[in-house]
Amino acid sequence: MTLSRRIRRPLALLPGHVVLVALAITALAPLLLVLVNAFKPRQEITRNPLALPTELDLSGFERAWQYGHFATGLPNSLLLTATTVVVVLVTAGPAAYVLSRRLIRIVPIAGVYFLMAMTVPIQLFLFPLYAAVARLGLLNNVVAVGVIVAALNLPISILLLRTYFEQIPDEIIEAATVDGASTVRTLWHILLPIARPGLITVGIIAGLNAWNEYLITSTFLQKQQSLTATLGFLTMNGTFTTDQTAMMAGAAILIVPVAVLFLLGQRFIVDGLVGGAVKG
Repeated sequence: MTLSRRIRRPLALLPGHVVLVALAITALAPLLLVLVNAFKPRQEITRNPLALPTELDLSGFERAWQYGHFATGLPNSLLLTATTVVVVLVTAGPAAYVLSRRLIRIVPIAGVYFLMAMTVPIQLFLFPLYAAVARLGLLNNVVAVGVIVAALNLPISILLLRTYFEQIPDEIIEAATVDGASTVRTLWHILLPIARPGLITVGIIAGLNAWNEYLITSTFLQKQQSLTATLGFLTMNGTFTTDQTAMMAGAAILIVPVAVLFLLGQRFIVDGLVGGAVKG
């Protein structure tokens, strides 16, 4: 490679890098602003919200933790998220395998159904769903709400995993069948480990959706002992609107677990989405 080519190549990549850096700053700036202001007294936020704190003030976290009911909300959010992820992975994996291998005759109809389910707003089913849940006595039940949230995430999860399973060569399944492996054993011991990046991606997406869920949780979880962290934080809006330190601290408590989860799983998210988007 000549010297001129070595110079031209970085210059050709420079515009793309500039755009990526600008997008990263746009995405991270609000998060950093929340974290910085969470440690500042109220007067400093009002004076200059963009400045660094002159002293670390933890009183905002104390007020947010107490009045945002995070001691109750965080365990409930973890339970809701775990229930959603488990239900999605247990059901979406086998369903995606069946659709990808066309083991049933209604595969085209099922594909259209899942696409339609992604476009229909949940508000259309909210009232009959509430009546059914109330009749079953499952109001304020975090696990039951986790199943509902999982059902909302199933269409996109199944479609993502279906594309992932379609990329697995048929020879692998044929070899397992020749060796005498049943369908369940082939799926559990061979196909699911191969599709692990896709499963991790689907699990992280469903978990993030469950952690941030508001409409479903605010409808079915109304008692204080069943509030999630998101609902607890939103209860502070009326009382603590002028207490920006507490609001920023509460937002930081919500953001940090999600940010850590995303940083730990970002490689799997990218691999899973790329693997599920490329067919053949």
